[in-house]
Amino acid sequence: MNDEEIRRVLGLLYQDETARAYARLVLGMTDGLSPKTLHKLAAGGLAARDEDGTWRATPERFRDLLRATAEPAPELSFEERVLRTFLVDGRLTTTTMRRDKRLVLLRYISRVFEPGVRYPEKDVNVALRAFHDDYAALRRYLVDEDLLSREGNVYWRSGGPVDV
Repeated sequence: MNDEEIRRVLGLLYQDETARAYARLVLGMTDGLSPKTLHKLAAGGLAARDEDGTWRATPERFRDLLRATAEPAPELSFEERVLRTFLVDGRLTTTTMRRDKRLVLLRYISRVFEPGVRYPEKDVNVALRAFHDDYAALRRYLVDEDLLSREGNVYWRSGGPVDV
């Protein structure tokens, strides 16, 4: 499909006579429609004649035009797919997943902690609770994967990506 086809369809709907005729076709009211107008709509792909000779609207034409002009969806990286799958409104949907996916999420979560800053356990819990109610499991995963280090009840970031 090309721009000319889109202009043709929009032009048909811009004209009062063909727009009214299309609306009547959509509603199934075909009585009194002029054959000339029906053929114009058919030429634009907005109407079709069934085998029994009755006219009907073809709204799927709009879907076809949209598909033809839509930008292809960007190819997402593994990390982007994991984040979109397991983070909804900034919260984890689950903590049980394969290790490779969990690492992607843990690296993402580790960014809330500034490198070089020491955090008391209660502050770590508050930050992790924003991601999931089971903040203790998240804290344990972060320590186990060397993204956070711990001494006593004090934590600091020891791994993961650093934003520059």
